[in-house]
Amino acid sequence: MSQPAFAGRTVLVTGVAGFIGFFVAKRLLEGGAKVVGLDNLNAYYDVALKEARLKELAEFPAFAFARCDLTDRSAVEAVFASRKPEFVVHLAAQAGVRYSLVNPHAYVASNVDGFLTMLEACRAHPVRHLIYASSSSVYGAQSKLPFREDDPADTPASLYAATKRANELMAETYAHLFGVPTTGLRFFTVYGPWGRPDMAYFSFTKAAFEGHPIDVFNDGRMQRDFTYADDVTEAVCRLIDNAPSAAAKTLGLSIKSPHILYNVGNHTPVELSEFIAVIEAATGRKIKRRNLPMQPGDVPATYADVDRLARVTGFAPSTPLAQGIGRFVAWYRKFYRV
Repeated sequence: MSQPAFAGRTVLVTGVAGFIGFFVAKRLLEGGAKVVGLDNLNAYYDVALKEARLKELAEFPAFAFARCDLTDRSAVEAVFASRKPEFVVHLAAQAGVRYSLVNPHAYVASNVDGFLTMLEACRAHPVRHLIYASSSSVYGAQSKLPFREDDPADTPASLYAATKRANELMAETYAHLFGVPTTGLRFFTVYGPWGRPDMAYFSFTKAAFEGHPIDVFNDGRMQRDFTYADDVTEAVCRLIDNAPSAAAKTLGLSIKSPHILYNVGNHTPVELSEFIAVIEAATGRKIKRRNLPMQPGDVPATYADVDRLARVTGFAPSTPLAQGIGRFVAWYRKFYRV
């Protein structure tokens, strides 16, 4: 992969102790950027894993960390005023489709109120580019595949999806009213080392090593477009210098405001049963299964059309699933001393 040069730039990365935030911050630091990281280190999953990621980032002299919640407007304002970021990569959010059925208020607070705080900060302290995380979940249970950025996204299947679609509409509004150059990234099932323990690949690997059964929904007939973390990081870093208006010209799009959306996916959907077989091969263990019906909030398939991303950046995710899972399992063995 190419190594973007970010020497002398100051980039604010929210959710920096999270999975994708960690990888993006590390790549930016390796490229010479000054990175200011924000995170509230909440306990949605193991805080020790988040702290371990931060420890890795702390090895870089150009990294600064501020612990604060995005709903704390004065704290966020103070970071913008003192650090003066040129670019913002906003990845902080309450993740997880199924948890949104249990604790919906957490999603509105983090994903809606928190995103508004970020938009207001970028309005008050103008930045060259705001990149934010959306999700493939905004497409809902569409039967038309692959998903394209101009497909309808008005039937979300979960509150999590609804908050991410709300982010896109809020970003469009701020781009239109206040000229904030904004890019939204619809991520498709990101996986890899240092990942989230609530994700299927992580919990399935844990079950394989510990001999526990896993819940397999819809008899394993669901499909997901699994996207390796390094590919996602590459896409984010390549887009930093691709402002929405210039990208729209490249694509021949007519946009009314400086806001654009991209799918970021491996454009190769894999059935859940095959996915489990890949994990079994990487771990060398058979996994016991409990077949269950489809869960509320789930969708049968995701599949990204990434033509827009490829045309603007010259890059499209391509890491084969077996290779990516192999790297994850190697990390898992080392980190958890399996």
